[in-house]
Amino acid sequence: MTDLSNNPLVNTPKLPFGAIPFNLIKLEHYLPAIEDGIKKTKVNIEKIKNCPDLPSFENTIVALETAQNSIEKPTKIYFNLMSCESNDEFKSLAQKISPMLAQISSEITMDPILFKRVKTVYSNIETLKLNSEERRLLETTYKSYVRNGALLDDKMKKELQEIDVKASKLGPVFGQNLLNETNAFELHITEENDLDGLPEVAKSAARETAKKKGKEGWILSLQMPSYLPAVKYLKKRSLRKVLVDAMGARSFGGKFDNSEILKTIAVLRYKRAKILGYNTHADFILEERMAKNPNTVSEFLENLLKMALPVAKKEINDLKEFAFKIDNLKDFYSWDSAYYSEKLKKKLFNYESEELRPYFKIENVVNGIFQIANKLYDLTFEEIDNLPVYQKDVKVYKVTDKHNEFIGLLYMDLFPRETKRGGAWMTTFRGQGLENDEIVRPHVSVVANLTKPTDNHPALLDLNEVTTIFHEFGHALHALLSDCQFQSLASPNVYWDFVELPSQIMENWATEYEALILFANHYQTGEVIPKELIAKVKKSETFHKGMQNIGQLSYAFIDMGWHAIDPTQIKDIKKFEDDTIGRLRLLPQIEKKSISCAFSHIFAGGYAAGYYSYKWAEVLDADAFDEFKINGIFNKETATSFKENILSKGNSAHPMELYKKFKGKEPDPNALFKRDGLI
Repeated sequence: MTDLSNNPLVNTPKLPFGAIPFNLIKLEHYLPAIEDGIKKTKVNIEKIKNCPDLPSFENTIVALETAQNSIEKPTKIYFNLMSCESNDEFKSLAQKISPMLAQISSEITMDPILFKRVKTVYSNIETLKLNSEERRLLETTYKSYVRNGALLDDKMKKELQEIDVKASKLGPVFGQNLLNETNAFELHITEENDLDGLPEVAKSAARETAKKKGKEGWILSLQMPSYLPAVKYLKKRSLRKVLVDAMGARSFGGKFDNSEILKTIAVLRYKRAKILGYNTHADFILEERMAKNPNTVSEFLENLLKMALPVAKKEINDLKEFAFKIDNLKDFYSWDSAYYSEKLKKKLFNYESEELRPYFKIENVVNGIFQIANKLYDLTFEEIDNLPVYQKDVKVYKVTDKHNEFIGLLYMDLFPRETKRGGAWMTTFRGQGLENDEIVRPHVSVVANLTKPTDNHPALLDLNEVTTIFHEFGHALHALLSDCQFQSLASPNVYWDFVELPSQIMENWATEYEALILFANHYQTGEVIPKELIAKVKKSETFHKGMQNIGQLSYAFIDMGWHAIDPTQIKDIKKFEDDTIGRLRLLPQIEKKSISCAFSHIFAGGYAAGYYSYKWAEVLDADAFDEFKINGIFNKETATSFKENILSKGNSAHPMELYKKFKGKEPDPNALFKRDGLI
């Protein structure tokens, strides 16, 4: 029998605010802790099943809500660290952990005795004296059982369980392949002239990367802080081509190929949906979304495409003409787009993106989002340097409200490393709500891959990176300000086409001068960012919005392509993508490129049949921010309404009901089209 007395994931030492003892956790602790959690969960389930009292909301629904608390802590820590601080040995453990979790989840949701009790309580919903959140929990619990196979016969239940176990193993493999492929690429430059045009900050970072790898010269990588400046500014076209080709070909063939893995994932999802009585995986997923069904999503995407495509075609033609005019470029390809876009932007608006970077020292940006949160929601962020972290770059903040009440912990992990997957995201180590008979406050983490400091420069961000921090911090505020009774309903556990509203609305403050003057000071002189420079940025906000929309729509159509049809018919990924988004292409196709093979959002994340939600939520965001613009971006009444009706409520009510309480009406779809300059 495994001795768990010294396992910090089971016998957790008491730290301030219930913080996680990262310094004590070792690889060998995870599996025993999760196995112990499963045993305790099974004991809890048996207590519910054998309860001699008639099924009630408390002895059945609330008991089920908290039955898996002992599993949730170690699994959240494991999967969060698998994304941001792990190696191959750490990740391989997922092949044991994921099937175990899938198995216990299936056992619970397919148990006929449990479902009978849940159904009994649900059938009495109108006579029970429940508040709105309790009623919502009862409804979502019942639906969860039905949507996970409770009504199936034993044969179909077994088949569904087998599918869930198989699928649980594949997502982590997809993600690891993509990370390995990204890390494996390097473009080694030995002649400084080859770096003509590259900003000094990016050049310095490339030199340090080479130095760390024991090489002379400079190394460019597929990490975004390296890749984006290179494709935007490198004069040498052949190098831009190498980078763009490598980015497009990630995990499409070769050692870390994802082709067969993603096809298997898509087929398993389809088979699961069919067993449950749905036409496709998209039908299954969208039943619990604001959009409700694939037809609504299709109409939404087609309407946006109708608006964006003519604008995008004009933008790309203008860009081609510009490139021909200044460089006599006759064959325009995707590795030219960002480069000439930046030059055209300078010509039209008289500024370069790099002009902003000196005003966005990362420490100032972080302090800025904290000041904005204070002005909007009366939150205070205090760095705590005596709590354990999982990596030396991570910082921890105690968050309190205006009454000095503890709101939660915020972890900030902002720099790239080879142990972290690409992109940026918000996650929770602990949710807000009921846990072990008490309401606990959340532990929230913002993770990103932003420009690192070098020997010559502090970490100076470009505007896209600043917007990224604001976006993920919006998610973090959603989690921190949750005020729910039950963790499964707490923010940000809301419909996926609603979850991006808090993040995307937060991006608006990143370019409002009233917000920028709080933190955007030149890192050397302390000068506040010039108002004229921000005016140029604001004036350029619709620049190439048509092309940007087409880029996002391409991903959304690919997502729905995999999940709104029978994917067993897809044999050739390249042909599938050509058929799906060929009409959206603005430039010649790259021979070896696949969106799907690197599409971790849908094959290693939670966005399957949901990538459209970014655009869907932009409609909500554009419409909602109008309220702030009308009343003032720091208007307390508007901010309080947004907090009380959106951020704090989680999934305690339908999203549209919450939105209408904030805005007074349903969102206007034209708000997005107007903001993007499409109408």
